[in-house]
Amino acid sequence: MASLSTYKRLVIKIGSALLVDSATGKLRTDWLCALAADVAALKARGQDVVLVSSGSIALGRGALGLGNGALALEKSQAAAAVGQIRLARAYEDALTPHDIVTAQVLVTLEDSRDRRRYLNSRATLEQLLGLGVVPIVNENDTIATDEIRYGDNDRLAAQVAVTVGADLVILLSDVDGLYTANPAFDATATRLDHVTTITPEIEAMAGDAGSGLSKGGMKTKLMAARTATAGGAALVITQGTENHALRALEAGANATWFQAQDDPQLARKRWIAAMKPKGAVHVDAGAARALGAGKSLLPAGVTSVTGLFGRGDPIEILSADGDTLATGLIRYTAEEARQLQGRHSSEIEAILGYPGRAALVHRDDMVL
Repeated sequence: MASLSTYKRLVIKIGSALLVDSATGKLRTDWLCALAADVAALKARGQDVVLVSSGSIALGRGALGLGNGALALEKSQAAAAVGQIRLARAYEDALTPHDIVTAQVLVTLEDSRDRRRYLNSRATLEQLLGLGVVPIVNENDTIATDEIRYGDNDRLAAQVAVTVGADLVILLSDVDGLYTANPAFDATATRLDHVTTITPEIEAMAGDAGSGLSKGGMKTKLMAARTATAGGAALVITQGTENHALRALEAGANATWFQAQDDPQLARKRWIAAMKPKGAVHVDAGAARALGAGKSLLPAGVTSVTGLFGRGDPIEILSADGDTLATGLIRYTAEEARQLQGRHSSEIEAILGYPGRAALVHRDDMVL
């Protein structure tokens, strides 16, 4: 399981304690350059990479001279605002020499809970990856409050993996895997190399965060593993403190691997299929044939729209005879869909007043 070459799309989480020196509050530039070289090697063999990176608050508090210790919400958000620009620039500086374009993507928990925002995030990330970009994802700490935040980037990385259909999540940590007990206090603790199923006994092994910069502990990593593996991605926890951590992982470094429970696409399809439709669209015979051939649903093939639904809601796609052809997540509201039915995608902007997406329901958001 140590080889990374078998995976098509990887989400790599980098914690603050790896990226920022806790004593000085400054970026560990050599470490980041080594990571960039490892990422470039993955990209060179055709793999997609998303980086979920902590570090904005840590960099910001260093720049502002706020010191260590807990910060009030307003100061944390101010530190994030200062640090985000530094974090984005650092990744750009590290990856540009490898001819890799980067993009900053800031999200909150609401972006995955709200289906419209979820679809928008997914579409943006898919487009970036299709263009060969390495997205740098972080929680939007400048606006996130406790009610709308993940609180740690372990779980954010798992959610991003589900969103983009990744098949591997790598959590670079200050420990080299999951142990039966905390090895800092128990000399008999042993590392688990492979976990097939996360049982209550395994959950009981998890401890809390040990770093002053890092908010994620083993409990959050297990929560991330649950989300990722259920969504079809394997997850690995490995030590990332030394340079070229990804290269070391591929060479067989100590780690704990969590086995994926499903294929990413099948897991997503099952998730969509389990939703209760909030409306329906009827399509003509040509559209029905196109759907059967694996195409997206375009507005030209829609003959009628029923129900009240919003963007990102699940709907049924029905034949002219009323037979269910598919269930999918629609990219327009019911009113917008009625305006677009029977029209060509090139007319969307003229009809709605803004340039929308060509498909009413994209094939990746559809279950036949």
